[in-house]
Amino acid sequence: MMRAAKVLQTGLLAAMLAGVTGGHAACAQEAKKDAPPEAPPQENVLPPAYDGQMMRLAEILGSLHYLRELCGAKEGQRWRDEMEELLAAEDPTPQRRAELIGRFNRGYRGYREVYRECTPAAAEAANRYLRQGIRIAAEIPGRYGK
Repeated sequence: MMRAAKVLQTGLLAAMLAGVTGGHAACAQEAKKDAPPEAPPQENVLPPAYDGQMMRLAEILGSLHYLRELCGAKEGQRWRDEMEELLAAEDPTPQRRAELIGRFNRGYRGYREVYRECTPAAAEAANRYLRQGIRIAAEIPGRYGK
């Protein structure tokens, strides 16, 4: 939900900018020439207060990516795509992005090492992660106002 709102905001902002500039790239380039130089990105930025929950959500998405496909959900790249959308909405620093991707991969690999076929336990784990992911996704904007 938080990321959906942020993605929507980003999309609306891009559409508004395109409408204001009328698609004139030259206007944007000239404005950029006159603007002061951008500050280099800060790598020592504190993570958001909900960072632990985001890391858990990334791990859940990785687990779902493996387990749902293993159990025949036929969702293709849905959970990987969800992760990509989450990263795009969060726009994390390179270090935090690497950590989120690492957690996604950890969730995926953890279950790949344990399950080679869909078992009742694998199906239950996928269902549990779906419920937990929904709860976390709803809790972050409710608790932190994002």
